[in-house]
Amino acid sequence: MTMLNKPIIALALAASVFIPTQTTLAETTQKNATMAGSDIPVMVEQAIAAGVNHTYGGPWEFFVGGGVATMDCNGDRRPDIVMAGGANPARLFVNKSPTGGALKFEEKALGLSVKETKMVSGIYPLDIDNDGHKDLILLRVGKNIILKGGENCSFTKANETLAFDGGKAWSTAFSASFEKDQKFPTLAFGNYIDRDAPGSPWGTCHDNILIRPIGGKSPDYSNQTLLTPGYCTLSMMFTDWNKSGTPALRISNDRQYYRGGEEQLWHVDAGQPPRLYSRADGWQKLTIWGMGIAEADLNNDGKPEYALTSMGDTKIQSLDSDADGQPIYRDIAWERGATAHRPYTGNDLKPSTGWHSEFADFNNDGLLDLFIAKGNVEKMPDFTKFDPDNLLLGQHDGTFAEAGKLAGIALKTRGRGATIVDLNMDGMLDLIVINREAPASIFRNTGGKTKSKPRPMGNWLQIELQQNGPNRDAIGALISVKSGNVNRTRKISIGGGHGSDSLGFVHVGLGVAERAQVRVKWPDGSWSAPYRVFANNFVVIKKDDADARYWYPQ
Repeated sequence: MTMLNKPIIALALAASVFIPTQTTLAETTQKNATMAGSDIPVMVEQAIAAGVNHTYGGPWEFFVGGGVATMDCNGDRRPDIVMAGGANPARLFVNKSPTGGALKFEEKALGLSVKETKMVSGIYPLDIDNDGHKDLILLRVGKNIILKGGENCSFTKANETLAFDGGKAWSTAFSASFEKDQKFPTLAFGNYIDRDAPGSPWGTCHDNILIRPIGGKSPDYSNQTLLTPGYCTLSMMFTDWNKSGTPALRISNDRQYYRGGEEQLWHVDAGQPPRLYSRADGWQKLTIWGMGIAEADLNNDGKPEYALTSMGDTKIQSLDSDADGQPIYRDIAWERGATAHRPYTGNDLKPSTGWHSEFADFNNDGLLDLFIAKGNVEKMPDFTKFDPDNLLLGQHDGTFAEAGKLAGIALKTRGRGATIVDLNMDGMLDLIVINREAPASIFRNTGGKTKSKPRPMGNWLQIELQQNGPNRDAIGALISVKSGNVNRTRKISIGGGHGSDSLGFVHVGLGVAERAQVRVKWPDGSWSAPYRVFANNFVVIKKDDADARYWYPQ
């Protein structure tokens, strides 16, 4: 990611950046989405009307970051929102939206001093101590903070209780995983530029940190392991790339600030020190302005594909058919129509700048779509100024077609982090986008586009997993949903994106299917029996229960 330092520096494009021609794809991609028969979701921006007027801003340290977390913090199963503010305070908004109605939120204090709520770049939800309340990890320029969740959306600072030293680095990425036989999660923190190093910022990247819990009745995070070298990380996620049952840690790095660096993949085997995948393991060198990671199994082979955002283009990596057990990937973004390398509307044909990426089914047709938050770093003259967010709708032939303008999300803002979640429990996914130096956007999904009012789209399921003891939210579980001859999978994970994540119901579009069969591969590797459920329901599945339960929002 090309960033500006003090004073502002205009940086030339590297030769590897795609330079667009004078032929724009704007009308073509918009037309393709309509011609393919896809429902175009009508996304209506309602943030201010919903009671959320929040801006992420500040000096050059906050050109990156801008995260948002969603989770249920008061037990009503509606997603509540916590937004990073940068130089402004981070803020909590409790969801009061009526089922199927207009969005509504009420602000509540976070339980920190005003000073501690500032300097926050990213936020992640996680039940660290297995008490059933969602905790929060606040990534900061300076000391990171863990907030312990309590009743009725109350939070208290827990660094001392958890023996967690928040450090003083510039933290910009996070992921968590429950390792085998561990009661509490392993935490990974990604750090950016070392601002205090001589010659900063060029080549001066902080090491990243892995923290495994020390055994006991309560979490103890005093034992930190450096992941070195660090290459100015902006996104990381634990991912079971090879179906081994042991997630590795994938890290996306900003090529602008490291010397001799690359994207990274770490072995994180239980009871063993973390170890980088090397050329001998099959890892191939890749250097991008890495900002966000999203994963999904696009070809139903049981192994995830990855969407990597960057400046100039987005890469979608798929494990090579000749990989033979090694992490050897090929880029399929071009053949899938998802490079997102320049704006799809307007006349500015300079390269785009991608940040948060996330796969989700916005129109409930059973096909995964890809959202990418876009926005110029600050005032970079070699990159487009008007860089609308992408909504790439999945097509039946495996490609994607751009529908951002038709859907209504092509705003003149500079997107950063985001989450995709059903805010008013109507079965349609809504969208939250944090914008730099502009109010955050909250888009309500109102249904399929028509010439008059929106209409209902396809069928859906939303699934919540529960298990007793450690890892109550089943981080690492795989959900398999079969309708007819089609199988769709979702993975429960914490990490990836750009400073943002959600924890709660997992959404699956079903298209025209009216019922489905759900199976769960739990984090311990065991498979559940099949649960037969009806579409358009919220389903709660508890490990070892014979039946799934329906939950009906009030």
